[in-house]
Amino acid sequence: MSDLHTLYDEAEKLKDAGNLDEAIAKLHEILEQDDNFVLAHLTLAVVYGRVNKHEEAVRHGEKACELEPNEAFNYTAMSVTYQRAFAGTQNQQYIQMAEDAMAKAHMIQANG
Repeated sequence: MSDLHTLYDEAEKLKDAGNLDEAIAKLHEILEQDDNFVLAHLTLAVVYGRVNKHEEAVRHGEKACELEPNEAFNYTAMSVTYQRAFAGTQNQQYIQMAEDAMAKAHMIQANG
């Protein structure tokens, strides 16, 4: 598993340096080895949002929530992903989805 974490660290460095296409490739390399690597999905949600691929961003954010349904942070991140998708597409459905994700995060925190 440490190899995946090494790849993840490399992907984070690429993302931080603005090499987004390379970061995306590295994150997909991780998911080819372990599709349940939540951090890779969360990071892809961020990076795909930055390159205006909002449907892909949403897909990866939703996968992270599916993999860890009791993790409030994932739903908070999902809310942000939906907000960015709305900003990039003006698709009104993302507003309600963002509010629902934030409500889910608050519910998990209150029960945790």
